[in-house]
Amino acid sequence: ALPIYALLINKTSKTDTYPYIEIEDQTATVGHEASVGKIGEDQIFYLMSRGLKEAEAKAMIVQGFIEPFTKQLPMEYALELNRLIQLEMEGSVG
Repeated sequence: ALPIYALLINKTSKTDTYPYIEIEDQTATVGHEASVGKIGEDQIFYLMSRGLKEAEAKAMIVQGFIEPFTKQLPMEYALELNRLIQLEMEGSVG
């Protein structure tokens, strides 16, 4: 199965998922799935109760969400992706 995950970070966020699987073996059985979630208020509350600001809490949740993907990238790409996400988060929260 090909999993697809999406995270909604605010009330205006949206996602479109278009799984694509190219099959050459006509006898193969394949599938795909999509999972969409949003940042929970309880997650934000918990992190803020530990001293983080709301923007920092959301950024931490997003970083945790993408970590499994970034671990698969070469280090320089992972660092750049994290930097770009951090810049985007700074612009979207506030």
